[in-house]
Amino acid sequence: MSWKARLAELGIELPSVAAPVASYVPAIQVGNQVWTSGQLPLVDGALPATGKVGAAVSEADAAEYARQCALNALAAVDALVGLDNVARIVKIVGFVSSDPAFTSQPAVINGASDLMKEIFGDAGEHARSAVGVAVLPLDAPVEVELVVELAEAPAKA
Repeated sequence: MSWKARLAELGIELPSVAAPVASYVPAIQVGNQVWTSGQLPLVDGALPATGKVGAAVSEADAAEYARQCALNALAAVDALVGLDNVARIVKIVGFVSSDPAFTSQPAVINGASDLMKEIFGDAGEHARSAVGVAVLPLDAPVEVELVVELAEAPAKA
């Protein structure tokens, strides 16, 4: 089964690639890997929430935003090389804009990690970092990056 078919089976639709908010590209291919830029939880070009997790944003909501970030990252991968060329998820790096007392960054980034396992099964198991930060671009509560391995290195368009 293709990954696109798996998304359809799960009722998940990839969003359009989020427009960069500065001078960078959403994803870049290096050999048989794709590295995404940090993806915010943008939905139709807007953030669903702003502020610190543990204060203005709940842990549960932040986990959903991490899931949206991961979907945005997969959209960037798909636009660059096609999702069906993904062999496995290598690494997730998650940043959580955290209230000083908030220490559950790993639980927030589980929103992205759990999505990868849901879509890719064993190929979705990955290394990961979950980092608390003072602030993120546009006052987003969470940001996620992906590194994926490709089954083969498709020629760049």
